[in-house]
Amino acid sequence: MREFDLNIEKMLEDWDVSHAIREVIANALDERALTGTADIEITGGPTRFVIRDFGRGLTHRHLTQNENEEKLSRTDVCIGKFGVGLKDALATFHRHGVGVRLRSRHGDFAVSKAAKHGFGDIATLHAVISDPSDPSMVGTEVTLDGCTAEDVGAAKGLFHRFSGERVLAETPHGQILERRGGARIYVKGVKVADEPNFLFSYNITSVNAAIRKALNRERSNVGRTAYAARVKEMALAVSGGEVGNLLADDYLLRSEGRAHDELEYADVAAHACSILSARSNVMFVTHDQIHQNTSAIDMAKREGIAIVPVQGTVAGKIGGTTDVGGGAVRDIHQYARETASSFSFEFVDPSRLSPPEAEVYSMTDAIFGLIGGRPPNVREVLVSETMRPEMSGFEPVGLWEESESRIIVKRDQLGGLARYAGTLLHEAAHATGGHPDVSREFELDLTETLGSVAVGHRRMPGA
Repeated sequence: MREFDLNIEKMLEDWDVSHAIREVIANALDERALTGTADIEITGGPTRFVIRDFGRGLTHRHLTQNENEEKLSRTDVCIGKFGVGLKDALATFHRHGVGVRLRSRHGDFAVSKAAKHGFGDIATLHAVISDPSDPSMVGTEVTLDGCTAEDVGAAKGLFHRFSGERVLAETPHGQILERRGGARIYVKGVKVADEPNFLFSYNITSVNAAIRKALNRERSNVGRTAYAARVKEMALAVSGGEVGNLLADDYLLRSEGRAHDELEYADVAAHACSILSARSNVMFVTHDQIHQNTSAIDMAKREGIAIVPVQGTVAGKIGGTTDVGGGAVRDIHQYARETASSFSFEFVDPSRLSPPEAEVYSMTDAIFGLIGGRPPNVREVLVSETMRPEMSGFEPVGLWEESESRIIVKRDQLGGLARYAGTLLHEAAHATGGHPDVSREFELDLTETLGSVAVGHRRMPGA
């Protein structure tokens, strides 16, 4: 029998038995991953439990506090890398009165307090190593006496492996998981934080400097700032499937204050909008734009376009971009471009107008005279058979086309002087003021009123 000084006098007062069991499980899982051997086993109860792996077996070298080069070289599959976890676990078991025995083909290990060699006044924890009771044993067996099913359950609850959370997507930085109850953040399969208002749980497998710095020996209560970058990167890496749909659906809840915290990140919110744009007929507008562009909003709704409010920071990120499907993300500016390009004109030569139409059209300058003459920026007034023929139920009857300095009136407006005058003066107001319609209802009222003014001012044929 030999004694191996663990050089532990007192430490980790905050650890309970479940934390110590976590370290034993983590070591077993690492050994399984490194060796490709059979799955670990956790058996027993009600106060005696056995944790078993089927790897190469524990040796006294595993009790030293050194970086594990093998685990450092396999960070893609390993949870731990320092030789402190097992030592801390043994100290915690001893402090809580849990008996522990470890067996492998290399020896049997127990724990006791003994005087430090050469310093009799200091008692430290020692591993007591005996010859192996089973020299042919495969793997390592850890037997715990005096712990409870609750301790074991709490320890297992700290691992994604035992959580039951389904993997929804694999990314270069880790896995996006289906949350069960509250969401959790795992680093290489070990829980480091709870996130009650995250849409997903996340298992980070690619550890960056911020996470590495934040991970303490307890591997718990890691702050959000440490893993925020990885969460954003994982969310941005997935555009389709269940994750993409859930992100898009969640964004629709934002205006109701029911969205999850991932959408507090502007990049993730913009990504959700991009997914939503690809799958739905939507337009993204800020609250200010809703108030300033009432007519455009109303027209979009008439066309079956759903209005999705966005914050200014998100609007700035999606403006002028393409969505995940390759189409243009529709904001208020894109909608204006789509609207302008959707007009299709069949201009009518004035000589081909019917006599009643020609008579009404001939009153153009007289109608402008009611407002002091033709606005100086209006170069011409044209008549078109069509405006937006694909728009069912509500086709515009007039248009001020600023880029061409012209007003275009739909031919059917020449059916009566009041109609034509109202439409012409309505578009003249756009040309003069340069402002968009306030609302469709207001436009209709204005058109009717201006037409009535013209008819009342001069009794003209066709009124």
